[in-house]
Amino acid sequence: MDSTQTFQVFNRGPSPAARLVFFAVLSVLLMFVDARFHYLESTRSFLSVLVSPVQRLATLPYILSQAAGDFFVTQSSLLEEKKALERQHGLDAVQLVQHQSLLQENLQLRNLIALQQRNQFTGQFAEIVYAERDVFSRKVLINKGSAANLQAGQVVMDDKGIVGQITRVFPWLSEVTLITEKDHAVPVQVLRNGLRSVAFGAGDISQLSLRYMPVSSDIQNGDILVTSGIDGLYPPGIPVAKVEKIERDAAYPFARISCLPLGGVDKYRQLLVLSAMPKQPDRPESEPVPAKLKSRKAGIH
Repeated sequence: MDSTQTFQVFNRGPSPAARLVFFAVLSVLLMFVDARFHYLESTRSFLSVLVSPVQRLATLPYILSQAAGDFFVTQSSLLEEKKALERQHGLDAVQLVQHQSLLQENLQLRNLIALQQRNQFTGQFAEIVYAERDVFSRKVLINKGSAANLQAGQVVMDDKGIVGQITRVFPWLSEVTLITEKDHAVPVQVLRNGLRSVAFGAGDISQLSLRYMPVSSDIQNGDILVTSGIDGLYPPGIPVAKVEKIERDAAYPFARISCLPLGGVDKYRQLLVLSAMPKQPDRPESEPVPAKLKSRKAGIH
């Protein structure tokens, strides 16, 4: 049997065209029956249950690759967003500090204006622009000078009390010596009873001292010291310090009294420079003792 006869043996049955027509008619018939009578609903549900695992398994690589891509994209975007938020947080923190600083300066200026109006002080506002680099020097420079008609001796204060006194004047700047400068003296009196004294700087920015106060002096912890106004430089009644510590020892004639400055000698930048007080008459010089009086005194001794 040759190859042609073998092919004819295995090629028995309907022709391909007939098969195509048959299956096409069958498909149309099944579609019509299913659409008309819904006979194949249960069959289709059963086949979908059987085919579902195969479908899931076939789409698994795509789902995994999509999930991996989404993970890396999401992680990258989150990192970028985190960096952007950190930068924004830094900028917001700086702006918040600046805003708080401006609010503080605004509050101090309002207090200074209210203080000036309440006490009828005359003067002009100034701002600290430089501070001495020497930690032992209690001096600062303000942004007003002779061009603003400032002169040496004028008193500088803030909304809490005396800060210092102008000691040198330049065209556009002025040097202010703080009341805490060593041996800088401010005539004061106790607000409670009017007791007069002199507050001296101790070289410590947070301390003043009352010297030569007798042990029996009527002064207490917490007493407020204000300017007495008897020197012709400091207007009377301006707060200077608060008594913080008193040491009395019967073995010594004077008490050791430490005070805390009330003015912001190391805090604020906005200050008020008071106008110079009217010039006081010069202090008269002591008259020489006549020679006869001297001889009489010598004879007495």
